[in-house]
Amino acid sequence: MSNFSLIVLLLALMAIGYQLGMVRSRKVAAVNLQQKMHSRPHHYGMMVGLWAVIPAFFILVLWTLLSPGVINSMVAAQLPAEALAAEGMNADVIMRRISNLAANFGVVAEAEQWELAAAAYMQQLKSSSALLLTGLIAAIAGAGLFFSYKRIKPQLRARHQIERTIKAVLVICSTIAILTTIGIVLSMVGETIKFFTFVPPADFFFGTTWNPRFSTTGVSEGSLTGSQGSFGLLPLLSGTMLVAAIALLVAIPLGLMVAIYLAEYAPAKFRATAKPIIEVLAGIPTIVYGFFALVTVGPFLADLGASIGLTIRATSALTAGVVMGIMIIPFISSLSDDIITQVPKALRDASLGLGATKSETVRKVVLPAALPGIVGAVLLAASRAIGETMIVVLAAGNSPALTANPFEAVSTVTVTIVNQLTGDNDFASPQSLVAFALGLTLFVITLLLNVVALVIVRKYREQYE
Repeated sequence: MSNFSLIVLLLALMAIGYQLGMVRSRKVAAVNLQQKMHSRPHHYGMMVGLWAVIPAFFILVLWTLLSPGVINSMVAAQLPAEALAAEGMNADVIMRRISNLAANFGVVAEAEQWELAAAAYMQQLKSSSALLLTGLIAAIAGAGLFFSYKRIKPQLRARHQIERTIKAVLVICSTIAILTTIGIVLSMVGETIKFFTFVPPADFFFGTTWNPRFSTTGVSEGSLTGSQGSFGLLPLLSGTMLVAAIALLVAIPLGLMVAIYLAEYAPAKFRATAKPIIEVLAGIPTIVYGFFALVTVGPFLADLGASIGLTIRATSALTAGVVMGIMIIPFISSLSDDIITQVPKALRDASLGLGATKSETVRKVVLPAALPGIVGAVLLAASRAIGETMIVVLAAGNSPALTANPFEAVSTVTVTIVNQLTGDNDFASPQSLVAFALGLTLFVITLLLNVVALVIVRKYREQYE
């Protein structure tokens, strides 16, 4: 039985345990009329369901993690030594080939007899493992169900057990999220340190030229140092900030004005229709925006510039920034609208009662009260603009030049990460390791944006009782 089937079976067993626990608790309550049940029937039902599923689920997770290594070790122990010596291949390559044969991914006609035998043995071990896992999970789940079912008594604190279990699950989920973030950061830090063994940090952070010379696989470290090219970050950073600034200049005024109009001035029917339509923009794939920028917005801006005597390239920072600004309008407008509508109506009534106009109330009362949420919306939009890739790939020109001219082609950090990790490159070379240094730089920039936003909110926000 597959893991998916086992999970479905456990969910069904949990539902059965829930119903059995509720029925059992009602029967116990009917028998013990003089003693009040500690918890409600659904607490007992949930307790039985969890006891039937959680231990079996942990066994499933551990078995899934450990069984492949055990099976590979047992198969490797049965391989003939003379055949391995004759092949002269790495053990990992051999096991990968046998695994492909066992999964019918390999070409059987080209396989040796001992490889076919090892693949058949692996298939047998996998079938036995699946059968054993199914039996073990059934036994553990049945034992948990029977044990928890029999424990139902008036003095059993089922609600406390459920609350402790839910708290433990939430702590585990939070820990996994934190450890995942730490693991990502540490992996980037480790690869970045390797990159800085090839390129000095000063040349990377303050270099004004980006011209990596791609090396072929297998080039030694000594030969890389003379032909590794230039890895200056400033052209990529300037292009990223230029495109993001243009996008924010487009999105912030439009998004904020849309939010203010929908929250303060628009009729209820119009708001109910317009807000979902605007939010559709957030669901359009970014590749569609990039194609739109390439075939429509870029030529339009180039023709418009030619009509007024300006030279605007069809693929430029302006093209990418304008289309990206259109894309992130829903992030600002939707979040800002939700925050503005949460401002207490009593503040508006007090301002209007003191003689302020509608616009004065919005500017001097509503917006200061909603400032933290608006800053959060702008921060989210800025992070989205800095991390966007596909629009810049198609519309910005992919030219890593240090320029502040929005009419010229530029490149960004995210596009360069894609370029450096595309193709058959040696992942021990600086041409590939630089992608991790660029990713870590983006992470630090985003972190600084969050810190600055928190400082601004704490300094300028208005607090009301």
